[in-house]
Amino acid sequence: MKWTDSQEIAFALLEAFPEQDPSQVRFTDLMQWVMNLPGFADQPERCGERILEAIQMCWMDEYDPS
Repeated sequence: MKWTDSQEIAFALLEAFPEQDPSQVRFTDLMQWVMNLPGFADQPERCGERILEAIQMCWMDEYDPS
């Protein structure tokens, strides 16, 4: 996975953190969590706020708190 794989990353985060409300995650934590996902292979310097927002939005679309 690369930073631009927002949807794939969102599914991986949903699986890794099923109880976490994505709207409550700080970008600093989100970046670290993404970099720690199995199969993630990209450089931290390629990430920016716009990319983290895209990942968070995809994650929020898939999140179901019920």
